[in-house]
Amino acid sequence: MPNLGDLELQVMEVLWRTDRAMSVREVLAELTRDRDLAYTTVMTVLDRLSKKERVTRELDGRAWYYRPAESRATLMATEMQAALVGSPEQRREALKEFADQLDPEDAALLVELLGARVSR
Repeated sequence: MPNLGDLELQVMEVLWRTDRAMSVREVLAELTRDRDLAYTTVMTVLDRLSKKERVTRELDGRAWYYRPAESRATLMATEMQAALVGSPEQRREALKEFADQLDPEDAALLVELLGARVSR
């Protein structure tokens, strides 16, 4: 997802794994299982994600609690759509190239989904 940096994506992955809002400290605890990070670093990343409207936050006492603003699938679809810029011919070329790079299972799923969409 080009709109997110590596650490931003890791923070989002932590938030997507749960259905509840998480504090900075809880996100930090999940992230520091694999690496050292400062509390302020995670706080800054969550603040940036809030400003990008990728997470929502609510104040509970003195602590902010964060949750994803959208699902992983919705974010990915939005990013894919945003990448389709240019003329209709350029978009068609890009979509053809994308389809050519799909593995057979994903290609079959895409054909199935598009078929269902056309038959509506």
